[in-house]
Amino acid sequence: MALAPDLATTTDPRPVADNSPPVDAPGLNYFVFALFFIFGGITSLNDVIIPKLKELFTLSYFEASLVQFCFFIAYAVIGVPGARLVKRLGYMRGAVAGLVTIMAGCLLFIPASRSAQFPVFLGAYFILATGVVLVQIVANPLISLLGPPSTTHSRLTFAQAFNSLGTTIFPYIGSLLILGGLANVSAAQLSGAELDGYRTAETGAIVRGYLGVAVALAVVAGVVWLFRDRLKGERHDSSSLAEGLALLKRTRFGFGSLCIFLYVGAEVAIGSFIVSYLMQPDVLALPEQSAGKLISLYWGGALVGRFIGSAVLRVVSPGKVLAANAVGAIVLITISANATGTVAGYSLLAVGLMNSIMFPTIFSLACEKLGAKAADGSGIINVAIAGGAIIPAIYGALADGIGLAAALVLPAACYAVIAGFGWYARRPA
Repeated sequence: MALAPDLATTTDPRPVADNSPPVDAPGLNYFVFALFFIFGGITSLNDVIIPKLKELFTLSYFEASLVQFCFFIAYAVIGVPGARLVKRLGYMRGAVAGLVTIMAGCLLFIPASRSAQFPVFLGAYFILATGVVLVQIVANPLISLLGPPSTTHSRLTFAQAFNSLGTTIFPYIGSLLILGGLANVSAAQLSGAELDGYRTAETGAIVRGYLGVAVALAVVAGVVWLFRDRLKGERHDSSSLAEGLALLKRTRFGFGSLCIFLYVGAEVAIGSFIVSYLMQPDVLALPEQSAGKLISLYWGGALVGRFIGSAVLRVVSPGKVLAANAVGAIVLITISANATGTVAGYSLLAVGLMNSIMFPTIFSLACEKLGAKAADGSGIINVAIAGGAIIPAIYGALADGIGLAAALVLPAACYAVIAGFGWYARRPA
């Protein structure tokens, strides 16, 4: 899953010729890499939990999409005030605040399970996502301070690879722990106390999974807290939201911000319902757990594609590569929607490969020539990630009316706009 760009800047008082790390904190960068891994995993784990909650609470596709809505709407709600909070607390304390918030969200799954009420789960997801947004605001600039300036780019790239690794591994493990359940029993067959007991028992696996995440985060938070006073000379700009919004008047940036919204929305919409899609009798007719394991192929394609794309982007115009990938996604979606069996299933999974370079490429193309306004642009693009809340909800509503396959016209339309932006931005700004 793509990460939110940083919303703040730092001023390094050292001489330009000094290539020593801004902060003497050996080893802390590895814990930050672990954060990227966990963020990616937490986000992609939603794709496993959605079909589980859909069955337990007999939800429509639209109702099930509210999980992603409550998760990704946090980017729009928390992004700007979260950046201000980080500027006030500083990076290290801001990271701890975010980690503690994620832990609180994880722990809220305990009362959610005991209550056996879907809205309580949605509240837990919003709190969890609030913490994710806070720590992502910190993550990129924090990584940049934990090593020599000459290797900042490689460290950020390495951290992004850990994010993709998390999105690949967590769904597979989550499928083993969460999907499946009591043989020959479903929520639709139960009522009253039996139904409440079934929901409580089956959501116990979700609780155990998030408790494991909470324990891991507690360790990372403790380490970050030990280094809370190690950043010296930390400074932040005082840019306003209005300054960031003014950038939308620039055609290239406004078009690119729209494409971030559409890209995240399309990627999340497909991932959210791909388990249900693969379970359909005319696709792969897989049991829930087996279909869940295949989510790793969707996100794993993005991991592999990043390595391929990093090489291709050195010799081919980024705009053209973006347009080609978007067209490739449209072709794969069209094949899947009009085919059956193995072709239908694996062509949709292959869309993950097309997604690989989209977020960083759209971001870099949109922010070309922003100069001192780059941080303001990052803030707006961070808010645009809320497309992951809106597009899946619309896709779910469409799927309720016309079916999962026909509803794929929505992500295909999103990719068509992205292809247009790639072609528009094929030349330097």
